[in-house]
Amino acid sequence: MQVLRAKLGLTGTKNGCDKGECGACTVLLDGKAALSCSMLTIEAEGKKIITIEGLADPITGKLHPLQEAFIKYDGTQCGYCAPGMILAAKALLDKVPSPTVADVKEALAGNLCRCGAYPKIITSVLEAARMR
Repeated sequence: MQVLRAKLGLTGTKNGCDKGECGACTVLLDGKAALSCSMLTIEAEGKKIITIEGLADPITGKLHPLQEAFIKYDGTQCGYCAPGMILAAKALLDKVPSPTVADVKEALAGNLCRCGAYPKIITSVLEAARMR
């Protein structure tokens, strides 16, 4: 995570607990949600890493449906957990395009929201699934 933030300037990846317990540092590693604070840089060598900065269309700048849904349905309160939540949700939607509430809860279980915006987060993920 330190390399992403300090060396690459990808500050959307947050440092919450630095122990792999909060999910704020979630990135996609070869399409799967991974806690970047629990990884050595060498472990990511040769793998495709996507941070929150990589979700929007690089040409048009159009936000990913998850990002749009989090905005539209107030899926974030303070915003600190949002990048990790969105990336964990993307990993879910790539695997399960039409998830149930239980699927969403299970996929996001490793991501903590200190504001308690879970109902809006779940709604945002379900609506993003419908938008796709």
